[in-house]
Amino acid sequence: MTTKNTDVLIIGAGLTGLTLAYLLKSLNLKTTIIEANTRVGGRIVTKRNTNEAPIDLGATWLVPQQTNVLNLLKSLQIDVFEQFYGSTAIYQPDPSKQAQLVSLPNNDSVSYRIKNGTQTLIKTLTDQLDQTSVHTDTSAISIQLKAEYLEVKTNKQTYHATYVVSTLPPALFNQNISLTPELPEIITDTLSKTHTWMHNSIRVGFTYKTPFWKHPQSSGTIYANSGPLQEFYDHSNAEQSVYALSGFMSSNLSDLNKEQRKNLALEQLQGYYGDQALAYLNYEECVWIDQKHTIKPDNNFLITQQNNGHPLYQERYLNEKLFIAGAETSAVFSGKMEAAVSSAMHVFDSLKAEIN
Repeated sequence: MTTKNTDVLIIGAGLTGLTLAYLLKSLNLKTTIIEANTRVGGRIVTKRNTNEAPIDLGATWLVPQQTNVLNLLKSLQIDVFEQFYGSTAIYQPDPSKQAQLVSLPNNDSVSYRIKNGTQTLIKTLTDQLDQTSVHTDTSAISIQLKAEYLEVKTNKQTYHATYVVSTLPPALFNQNISLTPELPEIITDTLSKTHTWMHNSIRVGFTYKTPFWKHPQSSGTIYANSGPLQEFYDHSNAEQSVYALSGFMSSNLSDLNKEQRKNLALEQLQGYYGDQALAYLNYEECVWIDQKHTIKPDNNFLITQQNNGHPLYQERYLNEKLFIAGAETSAVFSGKMEAAVSSAMHVFDSLKAEIN
């Protein structure tokens, strides 16, 4: 097995890892990213089909208060646009009652989506990393403290790194990577009991030729307290030239197959829109509990956001050489894109202060 040297080894090529690598360019450090998946992006996934609206199946929405990620988008010259909700919503309190069209309250707050899909941010960041080595299909197995560096063994090679930054969900990091010496019990217990954002979500979407839900007596905003689809929204592109509906499906349907989930979703949409809902172009989905490089199997018992942003994640370990970063480790907007970018900035500031 070959051995490679690097100044900073980042574990995980999601938004935190790619943002950190982008920031580290200014410090002239040799940076390497390893990613267990065959793709980069982590919990950001956009499905694109020719001449159809891109469907985001992971992180999607931003609000004006999420200034770090919005500033990053601006610096990369990536546009955002306002999510269209409309003035009404289809609301179904339970399956025994008819769905009704209700007025949405006047709300000055807005949310944004990234033009051409959230994956645009991932691609743009990756394109900036000309001097950064990104190795997919590469899983970290162990981290061992040596006198002058950390030795990281993977399924493909060994790395000697001055600093290691894990951007994995904390519970997954704790489960999959062995450390020598072991971390204190207080941090391993926190790692194992940290909720992984979106770990049991099912995101689905349908593309269409026409936005039939924009009829005055209809809506693309759906809230249902029961049934397969729980929240659904207009997911058309920024130019309103190609059209889609997308949102969240009940996590209880993860044991079904894709065709079964699609048919249940269509049946519900048909009840709201009639047969025109059946004339879809493509159906896309992501069942996040099936993503083995995102979650650990027993994460379901944790309370939502349990230990997210815990103070222990602001500390460094293994002789100050190991950082534990990622969306769950930031106390502000934990689990969101804002948290991922904020976490990357925190690690960058720490390294910059030390090197300078």
